Amino acid sequence: MSDATGSFSSNKTDTSLPLIIVNPTSAGGDTARIWAKTASEVHRRFGAFAVEFTRAPGHGKQIALEAAKQGRSLIVACGGDGTINEVANGILESGAQAELGILPSGTGGDFRRTFNISTNPAQAAADLKNGKTEAIDVGRVTFADENDETVSRYFLGVASFGISTSVINRVKADKPFAWLPRGISGRAGFAWSTLQTTLEMKYTRALATLDEGREREVSIVNFCVANARYFGGGMKIAPDAELDDGLFDVVMIGEISSAKILANSYKLYAGTHGSVPEVHHTRAKRIVVKPIGEEKTRFETDGELPGFLPAVFEIVPQALKIRIPKK
Repeated sequence: MSDATGSFSSNKTDTSLPLIIVNPTSAGGDTARIWAKTASEVHRRFGAFAVEFTRAPGHGKQIALEAAKQGRSLIVACGGDGTINEVANGILESGAQAELGILPSGTGGDFRRTFNISTNPAQAAADLKNGKTEAIDVGRVTFADENDETVSRYFLGVASFGISTSVINRVKADKPFAWLPRGISGRAGFAWSTLQTTLEMKYTRALATLDEGREREVSIVNFCVANARYFGGGMKIAPDAELDDGLFDVVMIGEISSAKILANSYKLYAGTHGSVPEVHHTRAKRIVVKPIGEEKTRFETDGELPGFLPAVFEIVPQALKIRIPKK
């Protein structure tokens, strides 16, 4: 069925085969533990494929970059939002026309929710086989990295700063509810970490410019630049976001008490938080955000923490082809 590398290809150099890039550490290591069963289901529903496993953060991007340049037409990310982000970045940086596929196996699973991609490997594989191809917008952010150097990267779902970065730090460090089944533990972990962080929160101040508007100071609990609809383990932060409209949905949660956030938390999951007076929504193609004060302000993209403000967020229309289920 498979060789020592886990490939279902009889010729590992055959670039006509789809490539699945697997992050074995995703889902708390469950991805590695159940890979043999997953691979069997995928082979049965999807057909022959090649596979490579990531070995360190950033490796998925490099694998995808090289695979796209070699002519792979379909490159599938098996992991969570961070893995999907890496593979997408590799494809986009290659300049090739490779298509992104998704085999969900992670903690948050926010990007796949917009397309209703199944977490069941057999169903996800069938949808990869029989799905349709769409071109979607992506975000590009230029920012200061850990070494204070200016770099750029792409994101598919949501970029944000404020309470969200503290929540992600806590989820990654504490791994709450890891003992629960994968689909439940991810959402519960984000919810629990959000509760703890909300009780300790402080407001973040920054200078923001949207498109050609004037620069203005904002004091926020959270500032979201949304290309897709979900973040934070299932919160429907931008319920009206479309992945092909050439615009970001910008959602700012202003100065609001911890008690009021907790009382309205259910609205974040339902996507009805726009009724809360402290929540502000607009759309833009380009957002420039600068920090205020000496303290560094970290931001996140697709659940990862790449760097700090200042940052410039730009929409790149119709930049990526993606395989999604037929409705």
